[in-house]
Amino acid sequence: MESKAGHGPLSGIKVVDLTSIVFGPYATQIMADMGAHVIKVEPPAGDDARYISVGPEHGLAGVFVNVNRGKRSIVLDLRSEEGKAALRKLIARADVFIHSMRAKAIAKLGFDYAAVAAINPNIVYTNCYGYGRDGPERDQPAYDDTIQGECGLAAVQQMLTGEASYVGTIVADKVAGLTALYATTMALFHRERTGEGQEVEVGMFETMSSFMLVEHANGAMFSPKLGPAVYPRVVAPGRRPYKTRNGYISALVYNDRHWNAFVGAVKPAWAGPDMATLGQRAKQIDRMYGLLGETFLERTTQEWLDLLRTIGVPATPIGTPDDLFDNAHLKAVGFFETIDSPNGPITFPGVPASFSRTPGKVAGPAPTLGADTDAILAELQTGEQRHG
Repeated sequence: MESKAGHGPLSGIKVVDLTSIVFGPYATQIMADMGAHVIKVEPPAGDDARYISVGPEHGLAGVFVNVNRGKRSIVLDLRSEEGKAALRKLIARADVFIHSMRAKAIAKLGFDYAAVAAINPNIVYTNCYGYGRDGPERDQPAYDDTIQGECGLAAVQQMLTGEASYVGTIVADKVAGLTALYATTMALFHRERTGEGQEVEVGMFETMSSFMLVEHANGAMFSPKLGPAVYPRVVAPGRRPYKTRNGYISALVYNDRHWNAFVGAVKPAWAGPDMATLGQRAKQIDRMYGLLGETFLERTTQEWLDLLRTIGVPATPIGTPDDLFDNAHLKAVGFFETIDSPNGPITFPGVPASFSRTPGKVAGPAPTLGADTDAILAELQTGEQRHG
């Protein structure tokens, strides 16, 4: 069970991955990119994410391929004694055990923390839950849409746009995945210092509640309460890309330096002394957005980009996800990595964090269902180590 690629700060770390869809697999995808050897344990039908979007062949949907790149796949029927026995052998050699089943389900299979720690006391055991198991919602299903609704995200979208809506990305799954990643690696750091394994729990609802309240807790944090749990600037209805004469631009005329540069260059008639400081503007932020919106209609997108970048005001054109694949900056920094696969080259969004001594990289393509089952079972049977 040595690292598949032998690179990155997690080289040598062995991960048994019983997660599915995106929350858990995103966390373990980054572990694989950072050099960990990740074995994805799948049921006979496979991870549902294999079938939810387009792909070069059945079972290799694009979303699945991206969040499971660089892993090995073993199919185990954990309802059978044979499957359970194989998983116990994997656990005995692992550093991390991570799953996304409900607490009752994993316990029923015989792989709750107590059972896994009895096999391998030093293991880091990470639970990826929808809701923390000590609360009344612990048995409720959790999906990105429902968590966006419950954590307040849909409500702040309503404040912003006038209609309750989800954001156009599976933000709850991804933020929870990043949280599972840092929580697991923190536990590994603790083990490195003390030799102690431990159990980690990450709830998607708790994670997104924390995420939303970073700025929105605001006045509700204090006693007595100083205001509602909302950060006014980000929910002001005028906060949106500005329309220009021929399109849109994303720009933020925000702090006093930006403001003074903008007013000095554009000289809008409405810019008075009651708007001179950030504090003054914050108290009338939606009015400010409206006035700026009227002014941005006066020039083309390119004219605004040329001016604002010259005076140091943050501004960008509006791009699409497709545009990212041709983005000059991303190309210049080597962000994308093209990996050969049995279905031809795949261009992956690469590793966004850089390390001077232990750089990560995309370890390889995603596996087909059970592609490594025979090889892994043979390794478990013979005790041989995989090198490659």
